[in-house]
Amino acid sequence: MSTVDLLSELRWRGLIHQCTDEAALAKLLEQPQTIYIGFDPTATSLHVGGLMQLMMLRRFQKAGHRPIALVGGATGMIGDPSGKSEERNLLTAEQLQANVDGVAAQMRAFLDFEGPQAALLLNNFDWMKDFSYLDFLRDVGKNFPVGGMMGKESVRSRLDSEAGLSYTEFSYMLLQAYDFVQLAKQYDCKIQAGGSDQWGNITAGIDLGRRMLGQPLVGITAPLLLTSDGKKMGKTERGAIWLDPQRTSPYAFYQYWRNVDDADVMRCIAYLTEIDREEYDTLAQQTADDPGRRAAQQRLAEWMTQFVHGDDGLQSALRASKMLFGGEIDALSDDELGEIFEDVPSSEVDRTSLEGDGLWVVEAFQTAGLTTSNGDARRTIKEGGAYVNNRRVADADVRLKADDLASESVMVLRKGKRKYALLRFR
Repeated sequence: MSTVDLLSELRWRGLIHQCTDEAALAKLLEQPQTIYIGFDPTATSLHVGGLMQLMMLRRFQKAGHRPIALVGGATGMIGDPSGKSEERNLLTAEQLQANVDGVAAQMRAFLDFEGPQAALLLNNFDWMKDFSYLDFLRDVGKNFPVGGMMGKESVRSRLDSEAGLSYTEFSYMLLQAYDFVQLAKQYDCKIQAGGSDQWGNITAGIDLGRRMLGQPLVGITAPLLLTSDGKKMGKTERGAIWLDPQRTSPYAFYQYWRNVDDADVMRCIAYLTEIDREEYDTLAQQTADDPGRRAAQQRLAEWMTQFVHGDDGLQSALRASKMLFGGEIDALSDDELGEIFEDVPSSEVDRTSLEGDGLWVVEAFQTAGLTTSNGDARRTIKEGGAYVNNRRVADADVRLKADDLASESVMVLRKGKRKYALLRFR
């Protein structure tokens, strides 16, 4: 992909929100360049907002440039005030290291660390750890005019808020700006990218590079991943959508994208995937012509789940999704079943009822609240409308035992096509 093609790709995807000098950027990209994005390790996993930034690095790498994914082992000790209404809780050294390790491992799955433009995974703690406070003030701080710092939106908004802004957070901008200088010196990195909330930090780094190195640097930001009504995307009632399958299962991850609003789905495809323009236009037309088909959401969910969780993760998500529509249920964990059937009523039953002769299926349906009496349960079974783990019950005299559990302790009962209930055996 040429420089023109890369910038054109970023434009049609809507990924250029701000650029300090587009002409200078285009000129730089005529030759292979090094570009970096910083990631603060606030958790052991990235969420979908971080994935958007990784995809930006990936796009540059596929166009022949070298990406640097910079993990903020030093800046993470402070916390970026940009876009925050109050100060973050400071992490212990142990928490921070665990977060750095977790985030770094995820980055390796999305960037090429061995090809001709091999990505670099760096930690800014490596060059900040030996700085004394006095040395930093003398070498770096003297190059920061306070008036310029006070003019940054991230600073102004916090100064006007109830929470205010601590000196610790105020110093964050100096640390991130110095990252750009360090990477320019050591790796000839002339381009920094990030989300639009990083504009102030990025321009501070460019200004510091001019003062300390006499070198012109370039910054580019992408829009934040927001819904059409301005809310941060990747949030649910149950919390953030993480890349770590232990935090957000492939099924929950898949379902999130499958249920994206029509007003947001094409923007998600543009920002987060590598689906090309031709297919994008086809999906946009299908969404406009027949929104009920949800073709774009289906494609987005499948692409994202396969990209993040691989073929096995996608197949697991598809299999779990089919269970809601009658697919046989087995070989799942309690947690997985809980996610799939999170809105389904459940009842607790003594596990000893599965011993000996077992639990009478008629009694099970009554306990689950799916039938009102023995007669109602028998009629449901006789008419072919009773299911255990989506397998039809043909005999009202069936006794349920531990082998009939769908997971460690859960059994899924269904009446008719869509009426589900869970029995949890404790």
